[in-house]
This record gives sequence, structure tokens and C-alpha cells, in this order.
Amino acid sequence: MANRRLPLRKVKEVLRLKYDCGLSEREIARGCQIARSTVADYLMKARASRLGWSEARALSETEINERLFPVQRISSSIERPPPDCHDIYHQLRDYKKFNLTLSQLWVEYKEAHPEGYQYTQFCVIYRRWRGKLDYVMRQEHRGGEKVFLDYCDGLSIVDQVTGELILTQLFVAVWGASNYTYAEATMSQTLPDWIGSHGRAFEFFNCVPRVMVPDNLKSGVNHACKYEPELNSAYADMAEHYGCAVLPARPAKPRDKAKVEAGVLIAQRWILAVLRHRIFYSLAELNAAIWQCLEKLNTRDLRQARKSRRELFETLDRPSALPLPQRPYEYAEWGKARVNVDYHIEVDGHFYSVPFRFLHEKVDTRLTATTVEVFQGGERIAAHVRSSVRGKPTTVPEHMPSTHRHYSEWNPERFIEWASKTGESTAQLVERILSTRPHPEQGYRACMGIIHLGRHYEPARVEAAARRALNFNACSYRSMKAILMAGLDQQSDPEPELSLGSLRPHQNIRGPEYYQG
Repeated sequence: MANRRLPLRKVKEVLRLKYDCGLSEREIARGCQIARSTVADYLMKARASRLGWSEARALSETEINERLFPVQRISSSIERPPPDCHDIYHQLRDYKKFNLTLSQLWVEYKEAHPEGYQYTQFCVIYRRWRGKLDYVMRQEHRGGEKVFLDYCDGLSIVDQVTGELILTQLFVAVWGASNYTYAEATMSQTLPDWIGSHGRAFEFFNCVPRVMVPDNLKSGVNHACKYEPELNSAYADMAEHYGCAVLPARPAKPRDKAKVEAGVLIAQRWILAVLRHRIFYSLAELNAAIWQCLEKLNTRDLRQARKSRRELFETLDRPSALPLPQRPYEYAEWGKARVNVDYHIEVDGHFYSVPFRFLHEKVDTRLTATTVEVFQGGERIAAHVRSSVRGKPTTVPEHMPSTHRHYSEWNPERFIEWASKTGESTAQLVERILSTRPHPEQGYRACMGIIHLGRHYEPARVEAAARRALNFNACSYRSMKAILMAGLDQQSDPEPELSLGSLRPHQNIRGPEYYQG
């Protein structure tokens, strides 16, 4: 077996002691603690390569190794063109959907270069080049700065009624500096569960990070982009409430959130694996067991730090984190609406007023469990208590104009005039609708619908339907539409009820004389 080579640092020391200090081979051997024969061998190689100390001092260790141990290369008469590794890399990446392989690319390479490398050497050259691309930048996490967030499949709970197994999702949040971890089970990854888990995590930490780093799931990010990701409006609103920023990881770059990727693996090992044999019948029962395991996970000492995650969190993250706001974030959904001619917008079947100057404008709505807020250009223009009554309006008197300066044609008299063109009964119906509302403007929508029925039905039918609606006191647009769709307007009007005086004599009718006695 060949002798092991000396470290090049010691080889340089041998050359220095010989040519700069003038020591003998025995003295060099004792000083470097190596055999004298080894010293003689290296000095002989130095003389053969004409390498002295003055030159060796300026050379690197790699260059000295090449001078002392030159590699004899066997010259080849065939010049083999190297494969274009850069092009191979991009083709494998860009044409992944075609299942392109190195074998196919080698066939194309050999067709272009018949004298080229064989398949094995072709793969060796490419993989050696590809290995140099797989480099990772070490991330430094400042205390209190970042929390990384992600989901994974959780355990199942049993439906007590059907016995069906319902898979849950495990939400995991990990601090960057201390690895302090929070986990909980949710029924889904939808927006309400996603935002609710954030709030419970912040309550568990009793502080808020300055930056949140989530994955690009749809509940948090509407449009994933490497440079300008578009956040969900509700998620951005929650981040603003807590005073922190959101920096989603780049698409298909799991190393951007390596902390939570490792945190998910640890949660699976120390939580899910521990509870895998237990049966749970509710989400609350499952989370209670998860939090027991989480306590053990955060209090066990880390091997390298010799401290627990909780101890590191108390010393690194908590002092620099943001405080919790006075009240937790209330989940809200954002939407869009257009202000109608009656300066109301429709939200879940209920109508809410806005200042009349915003007629026909597009506005943003923010819905919580108890309130409805309306925004235009980022400014809140109206707020209402949320109502579950469908088809009814909620109107603030201040939103209503004293007179319609810009839309004066929209008044009760104008609606009655339009309805009179169809017939007298239609005008009476419109007048009754407007008179029964607290504010006439609230009946404009229904009256407009009745007038527009003339576009689909003949005026005579609309007039007959209005007459029937008045007889039955069914004064609404929906009733008119139902009468016309069912063809009830073409039926004869119901006969008037008979009065007592018009009844024919009958033996069962006692008459007024009976009651006078």
C-alpha cells in the first residue's frame, strides 16, 4: 500500500527548514516529527522538480502539489467535444413536462458528435458540473424578526354520527432565531382557518414578529410572484392590524422557509408520531393532545445549544418582538360592490346605504361578524351593523339627499307618471309602494322593476297584474312578476264577497229579529 502523503503545510515547512534555515535531514525529521527517510524523499522530489524555498513560498499548496506530484496524462489522438452542460440543465428544467432524460439528450449529442463521449462519461461530466450549482446561503436570523408558517397533513378525527374519518391540517409556526414552535390542528387551509391560526399563535407567543414568511397558499397569497406577490386583502388587513409585514417565500423555493420545513418534520416526529395510535372525536380534543406534546417539544434541550426552545425564545426573540395589540384581530372578508341608484349596496341580500354622492361608484366592502364597512379609494365612507334580514334596507338618514340636485328626475311623482303610461292600476300600485316605505327612495328599486316589466309583457297584461295585486294587497315587484309568470293576470278577477243583506232567504239564516229578543 502506498504511503500517505504529508499535508502540504508540512511539506512547505520541510522546504523552509532545509533551504532557509539550513538544517540537516535528521534535525528536520525531529522538528516535524516525521521519518528521516520521508524528509529525504520529499527533498529529492523538490530537487527533481527544481523547486526551492524562495519559489515555494510564493506558490499555493495546490501548485506545490502539482510540481511535486505531476500527473501523467495519456494523450489521445481523438479530440472529444465536451457536452454543453448549461444547455442540458435548461432543457431538463424547461421540458420537464415531456419527461426529458439525460439518455435522450445523450442520443442527440452523439448524433451531432459521433466521436463524442459515451453515455457514462457524458453523465459524469454533467453531474460534476451540476453539483457545483447546488449551493446554499446560510441564513442569519435576528431575534424577534421572523416567524415562518406552513401546513402539513395532520391526524384524523372520527365523526361520532357516521364514524367517518375526517383528515385535519396541522398549522406550524416557527421563530427564526430560537426555533420556538406553535402547532394546532384545523379542519382546512381556508382563509378563516388560516387567519384564525395566526391569531391563536400570536396569543401563544404573547408577542408578534416583525415579519411573517408564509408559503404561497391561496389563503394568503392571491398571485404568487418572485418579485411582487399579491397578498389576499384579508391577510394584508390582519398583518396591518398586528403591525407586521408579510414576505411570502418565492415560488418553488422551499429553502426560503427552511426553518418551518424543518419545524414541520419535527412536529410530525414529536407530535403526530406520538399521537398516531390515539382516537379523537373532536378538533378540541385533538388540539389539547397536540399542545401537551408541544409543551414537551419546546422545553426539551437542543443538542447543540444546550438550551430549550423556550429558553432561547425568552432571551432572543421575545425582547425584540412587537407587543400584542389591545384587541385581537376580528376576521373580515373583503369584497366589491357598486352603489345603486337608490345609493344602497347589496351585501348578502341586505341593502346598506352610502352617501348619495357615490352613486354608480365601485366601492370595497369589509364584512365582519357584526359590522359592514364601505370604502372608496381607501377611505371609509359608511359603516353599519350587519343584518341577516334579506331583502330589507338599512338606511342612515344622513346618507339621503334633501333634494336630488343631480338626479331630480328620480322622485315619487316621476315614478307615478311613468307608471300611469301603462295604466291607472299600475300607477296606484306604484303610489302605494312608495307611500308604505319610511323613505320613498327605498321603493325606487321595486318601482323600477315594475316599470321594466313592460319590456317583457304587453302593457295590458301589466295593468291586469297590477289590478290583481291591488285586490290581494300584494304590492311588491316579486308579486307582480309571479302573477305574470303564472299567467294569473289573464284570469278573471275574483268575485266580491257577498254582504249579509244580499243573501237569499234560507232556513238556517236566523236574521236580525232572532237576536233582538
